[in-house]
Amino acid sequence: MNLEVKFSEQQIRDTVCRLGREISAAYRGRPLLLVGVLKGSFVFLADLVRELTVPFEVDFIRARSYGAGKVSSGHVEIVKDLEANPWDRDVIVIEDIADTGLTLDTVVARIQAAAPASVKRCALLVREGSSGADFAGLSVGPGFVVGYGIDYAEQYRGLRDIRMLDRG
Repeated sequence: MNLEVKFSEQQIRDTVCRLGREISAAYRGRPLLLVGVLKGSFVFLADLVRELTVPFEVDFIRARSYGAGKVSSGHVEIVKDLEANPWDRDVIVIEDIADTGLTLDTVVARIQAAAPASVKRCALLVREGSSGADFAGLSVGPGFVVGYGIDYAEQYRGLRDIRMLDRG
């Protein structure tokens, strides 16, 4: 299978550092609850927390909408819920890619139901035409990407860069 490099390891590192600075500046002196959306965000989140200069707690939620396919099913299923209580806290939802926005919208709505002080979105990749993110990394056009935690049928998560999966 041909996997063309879309974003290099250095581009990703530079982007994660920038996002860490932006988040730290926006929340100076305020503790955060970072909510990683599993499974795709775990590598990004691990690198991002090393760049933060503000106090934080990490929790995870698992949402599924792709299964083994390349196209969203259009339905988001919450498979693992939060353990931390987001009530009256500043929360940032960490996602690998803001694509259709369906997963992020579902997760944010679930967190907002618990009355946090604020909820923001951070995505390493933002698909052109998506609703975006409050803290946005790299813009990506059409096509399915893998690597740096992002999978296709549970493969390719360990790549250090992000690659386009061929249509074959």
